Amino acid sequence: MSATTTPALLEIAAETDVGLIRNLNEDSIATDARLGLLVLADGMGGYKAGNVASELATRAVREVMDEGLKKDAGRDVGTLARKAVKAANRIVFQESQKLPRRGAGTGQEQLMGSTVALLMLRDGRVTIAHVGDSRIYRLRNGRLELLTHDHSILQEQIDLGLVSVREAETSHNRHLVTRGLGLHADVEVSLGVHEARIGDVYLLCSDGLNDMVDDADIELVLNSLQANLPLAAKQLVMIANDNGGEDNVSVILAKVGEQPSASGKIKAFFCGLFGR
Repeated sequence: MSATTTPALLEIAAETDVGLIRNLNEDSIATDARLGLLVLADGMGGYKAGNVASELATRAVREVMDEGLKKDAGRDVGTLARKAVKAANRIVFQESQKLPRRGAGTGQEQLMGSTVALLMLRDGRVTIAHVGDSRIYRLRNGRLELLTHDHSILQEQIDLGLVSVREAETSHNRHLVTRGLGLHADVEVSLGVHEARIGDVYLLCSDGLNDMVDDADIELVLNSLQANLPLAAKQLVMIANDNGGEDNVSVILAKVGEQPSASGKIKAFFCGLFGR
């Protein structure tokens, strides 16, 4: 049976950690298994800025997605995801205008902002939306694939051939984003839609993971531990910290599973009742 006709559910696990260097966790994560929604945000701006921005972002996205689907369950998820991210951007931007401009006039102004990565499973399709350099990966048939494209100065340099992928690993521009929530009154949102298949594993992460852990090692962990997502999430965070833990690290894992049929639920009930 195809993925578009098979009812599906998401098994979800998530972990967030401050890392070994920083004193404040500016990442924020939110999941809603009922909606099939995953949201991750990585804040910027330091105390009372980055952590606030990321929390505002995840909360706004979740609320807009929930309310939008309650009003119209059949509406286009991509259009709603873009609306949700843009709403989050407005809220973070408005909040940022209330803060004093630290470092203004020095060329090192610290702005309040956040990345965001959103994934939603609905009607056999996975819709993703993102702003910034938080990433969304998919493990399918044992192969890890990056589904997002970083909005960063470093990625632009790679795309132009100015920097090799190997040189990028030690670049000082790794954390300079070209798009972020709250930096401007409006923001461009990157969207993607993919067919969901039973057994797919999706990973949302802040750059505290992919800066510290190679994609090959992420793939190895997910292939080895996909039957135990909570353990896989903990293992990824542990490896990031073992490799230096230079930033906050957050991961959300979700595995697409087949929704049990009504007859399957009844069978499971009686098997459990009679110990079979």
